[in-house]
Amino acid sequence: MADSKPMPEAGTGPAGVPRPKSLLDRLGPGLITGASDDDPSGIATYSQAGAAYGFGLLWTMLFSFPLMCAIQEISARIGRVTGRGIAGNIRRHYPPWLLYPVVTLLVLANIINLGVDIGAMGSALQLLIGGPALLYAIGFALLCLLLEVFVAYARYARYLKWLTIVLFSYVATAFVVKIPWSQVAYGALLPTFSREADYWATFIAILGTTISPYLFFWQASQETEEIRDHPDEEAVRSKPHQAREQFGRIRFDTILGMFFSNAIAFFIILSAGVTLHVHGVTDIQTAAQAAEALRPLAGRFAATLFALGILGTGLLAVPVLAGSAAYALGEALKWRTGLDRKPQEAKGFYGVLAAATVLGLAINFPAVQSHLGVTPIKALFLCAILNGVVAIPIMAVVMAMAGNTKVMGRFALKSGSLRILGWVATAVMALTAAGMFLSWLR
Repeated sequence: MADSKPMPEAGTGPAGVPRPKSLLDRLGPGLITGASDDDPSGIATYSQAGAAYGFGLLWTMLFSFPLMCAIQEISARIGRVTGRGIAGNIRRHYPPWLLYPVVTLLVLANIINLGVDIGAMGSALQLLIGGPALLYAIGFALLCLLLEVFVAYARYARYLKWLTIVLFSYVATAFVVKIPWSQVAYGALLPTFSREADYWATFIAILGTTISPYLFFWQASQETEEIRDHPDEEAVRSKPHQAREQFGRIRFDTILGMFFSNAIAFFIILSAGVTLHVHGVTDIQTAAQAAEALRPLAGRFAATLFALGILGTGLLAVPVLAGSAAYALGEALKWRTGLDRKPQEAKGFYGVLAAATVLGLAINFPAVQSHLGVTPIKALFLCAILNGVVAIPIMAVVMAMAGNTKVMGRFALKSGSLRILGWVATAVMALTAAGMFLSWLR
């Protein structure tokens, strides 16, 4: 009988030689993070920007791109170098008075964001097929929760990667109508400013949806998941020879993910500007309302694509929002965390994930809205503004950690363009928030 030969491992060729990774395999935390950035609340913010100011705020997408790339890459590096998420590193190296306010602000912002996104998904499905939006919202919340808890992380992450394709519906929507490209180029390349309070509120809302705190925590924590899921990989501080390969992968993944995010946001503003703004529709407060408003102006097909995009982005964003809250609180309290763990292995982590989703869903019930004095419109506004303001102290902490040798060892960012861009992003967020508050005082 012939000698039996060991079967090569999955992902390897003959004799166990590793096969080159496909493009999809090379992409991971950065792509999913970037795609989830265009969540339903973000879509509503971009739609409102296009409806109110036409092409006048397109330039913010080009302006914010290098800034969000820098802060996301730095967040990912923290996770890959240390093997811990952002909250876990704050707990180990900074005092509790800094840790708990940061985590509390993040969790509160995420719960509100979850509520807005889940409600938008319900409204979008109502536009497509009719029926009760609240019942649909409940169904989506349960679906996302069940997938996060019971589907293996490696498989779930792959689903999320493929789900990013739905975002191209916003590119398709823009090309359904005639576009004045010369005006688009003018709005994209020449920044314009206004002293109006609404302009500054919209400006910081855009920054708050493109540079959101939950994205920092999610991408850093996903790098720790990647380490656990690959036995041959460890935190870069433990295996410095992996630094070049891992940092190169992180940069490629992050830049492509953020480019994808901003390109889609660009086309959402463009779609709203070329349809709604041109026809005098300047007040859009929800993503579903934007889809409905497109119908008489750009046709049923465009409105359907827009609504389908809301559903897809919601399915992407809800797990990221709930997951980042669970990672942050779990790491702060020294719990076992990770979507790659079974529920019985990380009860606290999954408990926070479930609680954040349920509390976000509760915001959509009329009785809760009446009791809290929060309408969907107010929740949307608060969500965008809150993300922009909360990002400031969190970005400052992230940048401090990135330059701290006690945290990052020999890989601390002491100089270079990445460090400069990270601090510039933090300063821009702070100055924009200051401009908004000053405009309100006038």
